[in-house]
Amino acid sequence: MSSPQFSTEPSSDSGADRAPLVYDVIIAGCGPTGALLAAELRLHDVRVLVLEKETEPESFVRIVGLHIRSIELMAMRGLLDRILVRGRRRPAGAYFAGIDKPAPHGLDSAHAYLLGIPQPVLVSLLEEHAAQLGAQVRRGGAVAGLEQDNEGVTVELADGEKVRSRYLVGCDGGRSTVRKLLGVGFPGEPSRNDTLTGEMEVGVPQEEIAAKVAEIARTNKRFWLRPAGEGAYSVVVPAAGVSDRAEPPTLEDFRQQLRAVAGTDFGVHSPRRLSRFGDATRLADHYRVGRVLLAGDAAHIHPPTGGQGLNLGVQDAFNLGWKLAAQIRGWAPETLLDTYRAERRPVAEDVLDNTRAQMELHSTDPGPQAVRRLLTELMDFDAVNRYLLEKITAIGIRYDFGEGPDLLGRRLPDLDVAQGRLYDLLHRGRALLLDRTAGLKTGGWSDRVDHLADPTAALDVPCVLLRPDGHVAWIGDDQRDLDDHLSRWFGEPAG
Repeated sequence: MSSPQFSTEPSSDSGADRAPLVYDVIIAGCGPTGALLAAELRLHDVRVLVLEKETEPESFVRIVGLHIRSIELMAMRGLLDRILVRGRRRPAGAYFAGIDKPAPHGLDSAHAYLLGIPQPVLVSLLEEHAAQLGAQVRRGGAVAGLEQDNEGVTVELADGEKVRSRYLVGCDGGRSTVRKLLGVGFPGEPSRNDTLTGEMEVGVPQEEIAAKVAEIARTNKRFWLRPAGEGAYSVVVPAAGVSDRAEPPTLEDFRQQLRAVAGTDFGVHSPRRLSRFGDATRLADHYRVGRVLLAGDAAHIHPPTGGQGLNLGVQDAFNLGWKLAAQIRGWAPETLLDTYRAERRPVAEDVLDNTRAQMELHSTDPGPQAVRRLLTELMDFDAVNRYLLEKITAIGIRYDFGEGPDLLGRRLPDLDVAQGRLYDLLHRGRALLLDRTAGLKTGGWSDRVDHLADPTAALDVPCVLLRPDGHVAWIGDDQRDLDDHLSRWFGEPAG
C-alpha cells in the first residue's frame, strides 16, 4: 500500500500568521525511538526539537532487552561502551515463546548476547547523546494540533504555543496523538489477554519462590517472579478476572491473581510499580502523510513476547534518520524517503505475525500446548533454532534491493578491517565504501560517503557499499555500476 499523496500546491492563506520555520524536524516523544532519531538527525546538522509531554522522566524501573541488531547499531554510533556499563549481558536464547533452547553456535555477530538494561537508564543515555549533538528537548510539550502545507508543519502545543518545522515525526507511542491528528487508521486486534506486571517485595524465602515458579512455568509462560534488585521482585501474572482494565491495578489484584495461579500470594507487599499490558496487535495504515511520519509504537504495537517492541522502534529510527536528513540537506533521490515505509513496514508486519504465533504458544489449552511441544522438538534442529533467533533479534532482515547476491540488502557484521573494527568507522552516520580492490572512487559523493581501501578486510566479495544504517546497498568491483548505485541511494554527485 503506497503512502497517501499530500498536495504540494501553495496554501490559500498568505502564511503571515504562521510561526517561523525555526526547526527542520520536530519529534513528538522522547522515548528510545524519538531520542535516537534526534541524534541520528543531528549527525547531519539537522535542526531538531523533541517534544515530550511528560514533565519528568518515568520513575519506575522496567528492564528491557536490547537484541543483537540493536546492540550492533549502538556500536555503529559509538554508544555501546556507555550502555554496556549500565546493563547486564545475558546469553542469547529462549527468545521464541520462551522455549528454552541455547543459541545456535557461530552466530554471525560480534555481539551475540542479550543486554538487559533499565528502560529509564537507556532513555536517559540516548537523550543525553542527542542533547550532546545539539538536539533541543522540551519536556511538558504536549502536541495538541497540527497543520501542514507545502513548506512545513505547524504544531500546536497544549498551552496554545505554535512551533513550526519542515517535518514532524510522531514517536509518541501506541496512543499516538500525531497519528490520531493525521487520521491514519490503526487496524488490528484488540487485547484479548491482559497481564499484570509490577515490582514489589515478597514475604517468603527465595527457595520457595523458585520451586513454585519452576513448577508453574512448565505449563504457564505468562507467569514469573524474578529478583529485580534492592530486595524487590519483578512479578508477572495473567490478569484474567481483574477489575476494569481502564483502572490501574492494585496490590490486592496481584495477590488475587497470584493465589489463582500459584495457590499463594507469596506475601507480596511494598509495591514500587503496578501496571498492566495487553496483547493488542495493530499496524498503522501509513507511515507517512506528506511532511508527517510515524515511527516506533506510533506505527505498530504488538504483544511483548520476544521483547521486540523497543528494538523495532530503535531500528525504525536508524532507517529513517539518514533518509530524512538527506531530504532536508537537499541531496536525497526523489524516492528515498518513501523507502522508509517500503522497508520498515514489512518488518513490522513480520513482528506482528511472530508475536501472534508466540501468544498462541503461551496458551495453556491442549492444542497450543501440543504445538508448543512439537516446536520445542523442531528447535533441536540447528537450522530451525537459528532461523527463529535471527528473526527475533532482527539480524536475519534482508531489505528488497532487487536481484543480487544474498548479502545484498542485509546488514554487514562488525568485521576486522585495517583500521580496527568496521563499526568504528560508522560513528558519523555516513555511508561507507569498503573497497578490497583499492581501485574504486566515491568521486562527487565523497561529502556523503566515506571510502576505505583495505585489501585485507574480512570480506568474501570485492567491495560493498554500506548505507549509514549498515545495510549493504551494492556489491561488486565496477566503477560505473558503483556510480549508478551511489546515485540511486545518495543523489546527484556534488560539483
